[in-house]
This record gives sequence, C-alpha cells and structure tokens, in this order.
Amino acid sequence: MITLVIYDITEDDVRLRVAKFLRSKGLTRIQKSAFIGNLTVSQRKDVENGLAKLIFGKKANVQIFPLTPASYSQRVVLGVELKYDEQDRLIV
Repeated sequence: MITLVIYDITEDDVRLRVAKFLRSKGLTRIQKSAFIGNLTVSQRKDVENGLAKLIFGKKANVQIFPLTPASYSQRVVLGVELKYDEQDRLIV
C-alpha cells in the first residue's frame, strides 16, 4: 500500500536519523519532512516500530498515512517539484 510519512521534529540529529531510516526502508523524500513509498502491512509495521524507537522521549510528531491508489492519484501538487539526491540534499 502507498504510505505517506510526515514529521515535525525539532532536534536536528533526530530528524536526520528519521530521514535516513525512512530512506533505508525504501521510502522517497517528496518534501523536507515527507516521505512516500509502497509498503506491505508488515513493512509498514516495521517502519512504525522503528520510528517509535527513534523518537521515544523526544519532542517529535510523526504521522503515517496509508493511501489507496485512487486517493493518491487524486492528489494535487502545487508549485515546483523539489528533487533530492541520495543524501537528501536539495538539488537546485
């Protein structure tokens, strides 16, 4: 299932670890604090558990949204699409 993960994390080191973790699970960065990808139920649970451990006791908010193909295809994208390299650096 298509899975969208968004987060608001104040600590730079925690935010970096979360981004690296999500990338390691096959998710793609689509915004500074948003990743998306196709995950099985088992993979999604693994992501949930991993994120819970990474942010435990931290000032952080992570939200995980399962999306149907129909709802994803109806998304509206406004503005310029941002591209990121393998190290999550913005490509200009």
